[in-house]
Amino acid sequence: MLAYIVRRLFAVVVMLLVVTLVTLSIFFLIPKLTGSDPAAMFVGKQADPASIEAVRQKLGLDEPLLVQFWHFVSGIFVGRDYTGGGDTIHCAAPCFGYSFRTEQDVSSMLVDAFPVTLSMVIGAAVLWLILGVSTGVVSALKRGTIIDRAAMITALAGVSLPIFFTAMLAMLIFRTQLGWLNASYVPITESVGGWFGGLLLPWVTLAFLYAAMYARLTRATMLEVLGEDYIRTARAKGLPEPVVLGKHAMRSTMTPILTIFGMDLGALVGGAILTETAFSLHGLGGLAIKGVSERDLPLILAVTLITAACVVLANLVVDLLYAVIDPRVRLA
Repeated sequence: MLAYIVRRLFAVVVMLLVVTLVTLSIFFLIPKLTGSDPAAMFVGKQADPASIEAVRQKLGLDEPLLVQFWHFVSGIFVGRDYTGGGDTIHCAAPCFGYSFRTEQDVSSMLVDAFPVTLSMVIGAAVLWLILGVSTGVVSALKRGTIIDRAAMITALAGVSLPIFFTAMLAMLIFRTQLGWLNASYVPITESVGGWFGGLLLPWVTLAFLYAAMYARLTRATMLEVLGEDYIRTARAKGLPEPVVLGKHAMRSTMTPILTIFGMDLGALVGGAILTETAFSLHGLGGLAIKGVSERDLPLILAVTLITAACVVLANLVVDLLYAVIDPRVRLA
């Protein structure tokens, strides 16, 4: 097990390095095709050639791609110094550089945005996992009944409706008409009640979409598992139905659910863009949009790296949990 974890962690590091290098390469290939200059973007429209060259040297944009790649990666672990115009600015680790547009430390921008996204995603994940799996199990056990049909119709609506539509509808009903919930996000360090109230609607909206998909997957998988020979054998031995379902059927049912849960959770931590935009939450999704629209390389690299790290680490945890949930799986 330990050797497997070490190998996977090494693969995670390699994957993150590749993602960073590819993102950095794309940033340098696109300007060549469009005729734009990152240094000119940093200075502004009214920049003179001397100012552009000074910024190019200060940010290290005049260096080869691999040298810039090394500076970026090493800056994450040991920090980085930016020198230009006789001044030296030290960016403490983890250093993702400075925004080309605002000249703000990208690390501080991530520190402000990451708790918002993390709070929203974890709260929604708890809701959609509990509601989706339980609804799918009940629907499978009540196959063909009115409960099954009602659950699948609701799940179909959750999958079909765009998330920005459900977000606007939820805000119209619960905020505008009823005035039950807060209109903005409040950090948990300032007010637990305000934090909960500000995130309840985003949780429900995001969970409604994913719970619908998990309910449909759970129902299909549970129906397949209930037809297996070992389930009939367990029932023939006289085991109580809760033991048959909880100990035998659910273990096999949870394997595909755990797979997509790790991928969904990791990807959403990188930024639930539509949900954050609909509820005016300033998380990683907003930073991603800002970085792409303004071609802000440090911001793009930071968000991309965090998203990739969350996805690969979530998949690593999922692989380790396979052996816990399903005894047939052994990590050799």
